[in-house]
Amino acid sequence: MKREETIDYHIKTAWHAIARMYNQQALKYDGTMSIGYALLNISSEEGTPAMKIGPPMGLEPRSLTRLLKSMEEKRLIYRQVDKNDKRSVKVLLTNEGKKMKEKARETVLRFNEVLREEIPAEKLTIFFEVVQNINQVVEKNEIYENKLI
Repeated sequence: MKREETIDYHIKTAWHAIARMYNQQALKYDGTMSIGYALLNISSEEGTPAMKIGPPMGLEPRSLTRLLKSMEEKRLIYRQVDKNDKRSVKVLLTNEGKKMKEKARETVLRFNEVLREEIPAEKLTIFFEVVQNINQVVEKNEIYENKLI
């Protein structure tokens, strides 16, 4: 099977193109796609526990720690020990972080707007169904069980 015939090849190349596009936009604001995505996962009002930011992004704790440190250095966030649970640390947005979050939000919305203009709604519905099906197959984690490769 040629790589162009594999499903994962098309998912990966599409994601890399999207990531490059988002990173090019983020550079205009001295940011990265990862910073933008993290900002979008932090509540503007109450902040968000640090441990809740990594999983939606697929980040390991070490990578999340580095990302948050970088965001603190850029003065986009600050950390605060949770008053109710001293073991938990909340991540809160600074005013600059809120502005950058809004830029990230506008960037994502614009991309989705253009895609919805270019791709018919019926095709997007099918795309969402297919992606959900792929995720379900992967989540079952039975692809390679009892198979010798």
